[in-house]
Formats: sequence, C-alpha cells, structure tokens
Amino acid sequence: MVRKRVIVSGTVQGVFFRDTCRSEAVAHGVSGWVRNLPDGGVEALFEGAEDAVAEMVAWARTGPPAAVVRAVEVHDEPAAGVRPGGFEVRPTPYRG
Repeated sequence: MVRKRVIVSGTVQGVFFRDTCRSEAVAHGVSGWVRNLPDGGVEALFEGAEDAVAEMVAWARTGPPAAVVRAVEVHDEPAAGVRPGGFEVRPTPYRG
C-alpha cells in the first residue's frame, strides 16, 4: 500500500475534475478523496496498490478532457489505511 497527495494547478475547477477523479479512483480500486482549493487548484489523496496509485497520479497530470493541467505536485505520505474502496469528493477548505 502506498499513499500520495497531489496538488493540481491550471484550469481544473468547473471541468468535472473532482467527479471524474472519483470515478477513475473507484475504477482503479484506489481510496482517498479529492477537493477544490480556494486558489483554483485541486488537491487529491490516493491510497492503494502501488500500480493503481501510480495510474491515478498519471491521470491527474491530464485530468478530464476539458481540464488544462499546468502542474502537478506529488507528495509521498505514509499509508494510513484509508477505508478500502472509499473515495469521496470533499468540500473546499475554508480560507480565512
């Protein structure tokens, strides 16, 4: 099991990035979450088998057809045992 957090920038909000990400993650058996960021980016956490997580990170580099991905930051994190098969769309965090 591996865990990666990605931050995606570009035209990634309003293009079904989160919903498509959720569908892709479920199809790959990856757990975690995705959310919009106040700065216009998207953040996602992927946890699962190494090859499946690698496929999700690769998918994040292009996103859905309407997205224009400019950059993807990838951060390795210790696996934490996220609920297997659970992937959710989270709300945008409050920026005060």
